[in-house]
Amino acid sequence: MTSEEAGQLLDQFQNGAVSRENVLRSFQQAPFVDMGFAKVDTHRALRKGFAEVIFGQGKTDEQILSILQKISESSKAALVTRISAPTASFVQDSMKGVTWHPQARCLVWQAEPVKITLGKVCVVSAGTSDLPVAEEAAVTAEVMGNEVDRVYDVGVAGLHRILGQQDRLQSANVVIVAAGMEGALPSVVAGLVAQPVIAVPTSIGYGASFQGVAALLGMLNSCGSGVTVVNIDNGFGAAYAASQINMMITKQLRDQKHIQHA
Repeated sequence: MTSEEAGQLLDQFQNGAVSRENVLRSFQQAPFVDMGFAKVDTHRALRKGFAEVIFGQGKTDEQILSILQKISESSKAALVTRISAPTASFVQDSMKGVTWHPQARCLVWQAEPVKITLGKVCVVSAGTSDLPVAEEAAVTAEVMGNEVDRVYDVGVAGLHRILGQQDRLQSANVVIVAAGMEGALPSVVAGLVAQPVIAVPTSIGYGASFQGVAALLGMLNSCGSGVTVVNIDNGFGAAYAASQINMMITKQLRDQKHIQHA
């Protein structure tokens, strides 16, 4: 149950459409379900705005399927990250409504198409090699209800490429930038836009890149104002943070409209 659905339930009770007992039953459900190998947080969407996300790496096919099925009982959409092609095939064969995004290494389950309810997130990649991380961010942002604009292969080795995309960058509420090597692109983007920039260091590069540590340190030392840095290859984390920013913006706009109409 999301906070919006909880609000609708309370409105229905106020209007006499549902009984007090039904409302209590809905809210008295345990905030988690103990499955033995996992404790599924069934109130995550109520608190955070989106259902618990499954980190697939390290879990068996059966565990992922069981957790996803449990989440689907109380949510309209669910996301599994870091999942292999064989596991994705197993889940798709066992459950309807599941879409596999191979480049992002993500599975998305939807009871119905996700509605775009939030603002725009621009996802930028420095190079084509960064696309798996960028796509993890893009798919995550989309399933959470954001409008997503992908701007790919615009790294600093050809600076004119990103300079030609300023209108698209500036039209977004949040910009996510995935880059490996020396990790310079987020600083450049931060100098072009007023919006928050979330930098994602990727593990792309030769030996002295240290599997993304060089990009991480470069981004943490960015001279561009307004750059926030997440963990190496964590496209999901960047998109989740961007979604939270968009949720706050959307809430403020709704509150302003409510005040104007009052």
